[in-house]
Amino acid sequence: MSDRTVQQGATWTPTDRRRTRRAALAGGVGTLIEYYDFSLYGYLAVIIAPLFFPSQDPVTSLLSALAVFGTAYLIRPLGGIVFGHVGDRYGRKRALVATLVCMGVGSTLMGLLPTYAQAGVWATVLLVLVRLLQGFSAGGEVGGAATFISESTPRHLKATYGAFTPLGSTGGFALAAAVAGITTGLTTDAQMDSWGWRVPFLLAFPLTLFCLWARARVEETHDATGTHEGHSPVGHVFRRQPRALAQATAISAATNGTAYIGLTYLSIHLIQRLGYEQTPVYWIATAAIGISALCMPLGGLLGDRIGRVRLAEIGFVGYVVLTYPMMALMDDGLAVAALAYLVIMLNTVGAQVGAYTLLPLLFDQRSRYTGVAMGWNLGVIVAGGTAPYLAVWLIERTGNELAPSFFVVVVALVGLAALFSVRRGSLDRVEHVAAPAAARAVERT
Repeated sequence: MSDRTVQQGATWTPTDRRRTRRAALAGGVGTLIEYYDFSLYGYLAVIIAPLFFPSQDPVTSLLSALAVFGTAYLIRPLGGIVFGHVGDRYGRKRALVATLVCMGVGSTLMGLLPTYAQAGVWATVLLVLVRLLQGFSAGGEVGGAATFISESTPRHLKATYGAFTPLGSTGGFALAAAVAGITTGLTTDAQMDSWGWRVPFLLAFPLTLFCLWARARVEETHDATGTHEGHSPVGHVFRRQPRALAQATAISAATNGTAYIGLTYLSIHLIQRLGYEQTPVYWIATAAIGISALCMPLGGLLGDRIGRVRLAEIGFVGYVVLTYPMMALMDDGLAVAALAYLVIMLNTVGAQVGAYTLLPLLFDQRSRYTGVAMGWNLGVIVAGGTAPYLAVWLIERTGNELAPSFFVVVVALVGLAALFSVRRGSLDRVEHVAAPAAARAVERT
């Protein structure tokens, strides 16, 4: 169905409704598996660090491992450009299947890598190459999934169904934390260092096959059937929509910079800085991230009532106000740390649902996949992939265990400024808070 059709509530038929639900499910499940694959490295960084970056200083090893975590983000814009080009000219579905295959292959290879003790420096080189492949794939996933779901959904329900994308991405982190926790709980430290760390990565293969089956069953959006084969999506974004690209980049930087502190760094903080044991920390991360993921659909319903911009603003304000005091409480015992972790993570509901469903509406149809992918990935480079590394670096430089919260506040303020710009320039285009009467009538049938 075309974006033009689904925005007219009165023409949204029961068949359209089934297609929308199928598109949202396929997009969300695929994103979940992609981000499970991609985030495992962050949760296992404490274990992987000495295996691939042996050093007398554990902090040095961890910083090296987190630097590799960041390199995967450097190639994401290239992945966004390549898959965006495919998605805008030859179909969203084709591009989304390709991103899934690349990520599945990369994660399986990660589980088969030799360690430094087995292959020397070549082990490190191979690790970097595999992470680059994963980053290349992730660069095309979010923009494509968000675009595909948005084009399959009527305007007055874009946040409700669009919430499946952040549900999938955040749920992927929760699944990765759960698998890491189960694996560490069932193995000894020696077994985990020897072979246990490989198991979560190797699980990517069957999960990828399942998601390929789910995406093969969805219908292509009519907006992406090759009707624009003569244009360059990248050129169109730079020439015609530079303002939208700048807004998307800033919103993405804020969304990812705030989210990745909770999604990847806080578990490292609890283990290495505060001395909590690995297994309970993995379960705390699983619970906090999982609960926030399950709240994404509620955030979507709220976003369609109050507006996507306002929803994102609520999330960013929450980060500004709550991150510092919650991190300060994390040293008061595991139960308090778990509650503080959850409070921080709940802010991501408003920020992510608002951002994921807002960005596709900033760009016109002919280069939407490319525009969303470029803006999202440029923001990830600026503040997302670097967040865990900068968190550790800030603590080392300042001696302040709470220094990562200052980073969160700064990037959240950047996001609020970008949302203010959207309010000033294109609010009417991106918002449709209340469904028209005709649309509500269709919804009741």
